Amino acid sequence: MNKTKQYVQSLYNDESNPLIESMEQYAIENHVPIMEKDGIEYLKQLIRIHQSNKIIEIGSAIGYSAIQMASSMPGVHVYTVERDAKRFESAKQYIQKANLEDRVHIDLDDALNWLDHRFTTERFDLAFIDAAKGEYIDYVDKITPLLSKGSLLVVDNVLFKGYVSKEKQDNKRFVKIGEKIASFNEWLLNHPQYQTTIIETGDGIAVALKTN
Repeated sequence: MNKTKQYVQSLYNDESNPLIESMEQYAIENHVPIMEKDGIEYLKQLIRIHQSNKIIEIGSAIGYSAIQMASSMPGVHVYTVERDAKRFESAKQYIQKANLEDRVHIDLDDALNWLDHRFTTERFDLAFIDAAKGEYIDYVDKITPLLSKGSLLVVDNVLFKGYVSKEKQDNKRFVKIGEKIASFNEWLLNHPQYQTTIIETGDGIAVALKTN
């Protein structure tokens, strides 16, 4: 991590929120991937600026981003899915501790199956994707009909630890993931229903405005 990134992340202090601090520590100790501090703060600010009240999330993990998003503004509801049973149970416990059971709605399911069967007439203000990188295109295809014109699509890890730009090439599995994400980035930037920009914060965040 370079000094500029260290400085930016140091500005966000979680000492005033013991639950968030404990989740971050749990994630480190149990190797659970969660958003970097500058990334999650950027996402929360997007929600405030866009006034997103109804959010769909792919990839709950332990509920870190769902809790952060729901806490960003009063009245925000988050619908999220996790396929790992252990992480799902952890997320439920953290959501309960945060007193957000009425605003964070979590299901245990495969995300693609969930998207096919969970929603019928619902529409969302914002979609956040942070799950299996190789399925990003499939997620976007299934989420797009659930978003109205003017909604935001936010995708995490689109720079993936330097492997997308090929700055790093030392891990063969990560190299392949980086190649898949690079293809996804090009696909999303050329998607006829979105205007997309990629932000170099966190691990890289794509922000797409649904235009039709």
